[in-house]
Amino acid sequence: MAKIHLPFSPLNTGVVTVSNSRTADNDDASDLIAERLETAGHRVVKREIHPEQPEQLKSLFHDWIGDPGMDVIISSGGTGLTTKDMTPEVVREFVRKPIPGFGELFRMLSFEDVGTSALESRAEACVADNTLIFLLPGSPGACRLAMDRLILEQIDARHRPCNLVTLLPRILNKIKH
Repeated sequence: MAKIHLPFSPLNTGVVTVSNSRTADNDDASDLIAERLETAGHRVVKREIHPEQPEQLKSLFHDWIGDPGMDVIISSGGTGLTTKDMTPEVVREFVRKPIPGFGELFRMLSFEDVGTSALESRAEACVADNTLIFLLPGSPGACRLAMDRLILEQIDARHRPCNLVTLLPRILNKIKH
């Protein structure tokens, strides 16, 4: 059987920072995420800094997931263990399919840098409707690790042997076989 080689397909992405203290001037983690996405050829079509308010955050995710032009959402912040860290709980109600391997690999790779502190991360990924969602810690180092070693390969249709992009029916309709 011949292998199918797919072309690069730029995705529409949203980047949200979940924080009560970050501003456009000091949001280094999301700056890094947006830069990596754009350098790879993807489009950052929405970007927000959002307070750690569960109902407001729920509304944002609802709107972005429901946007037919949104392919990927990457969130930084709100994945720790404190009472204000609610991003995974907010997103959970939208999850159609969890991607547990993402969090497992993230913590394994993070262990190389921060040792056992990696167990405090609740980084995760899922499919919600037809949108891929990645929930990352708010530190630039964690976002760099996730983008460079996990996410960018998996949102590139050319990555082999497989990638997350080709799993999404809406994306499959954009790629010519």
